[in-house]
Amino acid sequence: MTPETASKPSPRPLEVALLASVFIVSACGLVYELAAGALASYLLGDTVLQFSTIIGSYLFAMGVGSYLSRFFERQLPAHFLRIELLVALVGGALPALLFVANAALPGAFRWLLYGLVLAVGTLVGLEIPLVMRILKRNVALKDLVSQVLTFDYLGALVVSLAFPLLLVPQLGLIRTGLLFGLMNAAVALWALWLFRAELRQFKAHATACVLTLAALGAGMAAADRVTTWAEDKLYQDRVVLAQTTPYQRIVVTHGPGEGRAGYRLFLNGNLQFAQRDEYRYHEALVHPVMAAYAAQAAPKKVAVLGGGDGMAVREILKYPGVESVILVELDPAMTTLFASHPMLTPLNAGALQSPKVKVVNADAFTWLEHTPEVFDVIVVDFPDPTNFNIGKLYTQSFYALLDKHLAASGYAVIQTTSPLVARQSFWTVVTTIESVGLTATPYHAHVPSFGEWGYVVASRRPYRQPTTLPEGLRFLTLHSLPALFDFPQDMARVPAEVNRLSNQVLVTTYETEWGRVAAR
Repeated sequence: MTPETASKPSPRPLEVALLASVFIVSACGLVYELAAGALASYLLGDTVLQFSTIIGSYLFAMGVGSYLSRFFERQLPAHFLRIELLVALVGGALPALLFVANAALPGAFRWLLYGLVLAVGTLVGLEIPLVMRILKRNVALKDLVSQVLTFDYLGALVVSLAFPLLLVPQLGLIRTGLLFGLMNAAVALWALWLFRAELRQFKAHATACVLTLAALGAGMAAADRVTTWAEDKLYQDRVVLAQTTPYQRIVVTHGPGEGRAGYRLFLNGNLQFAQRDEYRYHEALVHPVMAAYAAQAAPKKVAVLGGGDGMAVREILKYPGVESVILVELDPAMTTLFASHPMLTPLNAGALQSPKVKVVNADAFTWLEHTPEVFDVIVVDFPDPTNFNIGKLYTQSFYALLDKHLAASGYAVIQTTSPLVARQSFWTVVTTIESVGLTATPYHAHVPSFGEWGYVVASRRPYRQPTTLPEGLRFLTLHSLPALFDFPQDMARVPAEVNRLSNQVLVTTYETEWGRVAAR
């Protein structure tokens, strides 16, 4: 032992307690930031844009808070305690308040979102400087900065991993926010005990701590009711199943009466199917390519990319010659629900339990890059390109990969969007498919829940319409099929750019076109 290390004092209990508080404070602050970004992406779309603006606003507010900390000169422990309680209340309640606002006052959601982000960010920005100034009484500046920043970054690391993998899937956003609000309140309670000798109004501070803990505890107890009420208001129909996964918010509703009878599936608030007319969408998606291929030979190997609800697979299995179907779906929760939940499996006729079907839970882009398989038919049933993560699955790079895995005489079909509402977006997809050397054959069908909806056949040879269709279809007939390939003047082709990974022009175009509809 050197004289230097021998003379170095061990950390005092107060220092350890405050550094542990830094860890918790950092973790809580990041949770509130992530919760705001996740809710914004769920409810407003475009994950990249929402997270970027939320993080930017939050960091700016933290800077404001750090600047304001210079004006706190006396009674620093008391100020720190009060700020902790405010962060606990405002940050902990943030997800619940935003859920309720979106359901009750959707027009005010964006204002409340950024107001809460700025408020929480400012309060969090005040915390660390105050802790550092309290610690400065007993710790050398060099050690102070390194210790505080170390615990600050460690807290951020732990939460950044736990938030998507553990907290949100197990607790949901509302309970996650409230749990970390309770942790902030616990830090305040800790500070109350540590600095009891310095606090001038001990009883008032103790009462505030108890009331804050009680309010957040009551919120935890009522979290399910708040979520159910907010989602029932948002989706109009009764929510019968809701699950938050690392990838998305899955909600299934059931509506009474003729107009909305049956189940409806929403992913991140966007309608994916309605039981009363999903057969129109899925028959139009699958049979024009499956039946066209079957006219020359039985389609034996089929891939479905997306479509975790199994309804496209249901239609594919109507062809007895099919030997194998690989369903590639990113979210395992989707395929698990639609393969095993007794309420949902009847919707796809138990298709995901067929021995012919293999489910692969992976990113379709990555999977195509690594699989050696070649398919007779590929059905691409992704959600609309509402953000850059999904938009990459509509790019030139993706369609080049698709071409590599398509048999020489095979067909791929891609669901696109509405050629009536989002005309430019629809023809952007067509142009992008053609840019990789594939023949693109667009068509459309009317699905009441969506309106006029578009699809594109991609192949290496000209598409030929089928001469037979499976029995028992409810929508498609050989007589009506040619009309799907006729585009009236208001949906006719318009010039469009190629959607590349480097520009993702489709995401911007899509948001602009659908934004006009939402604004009406």
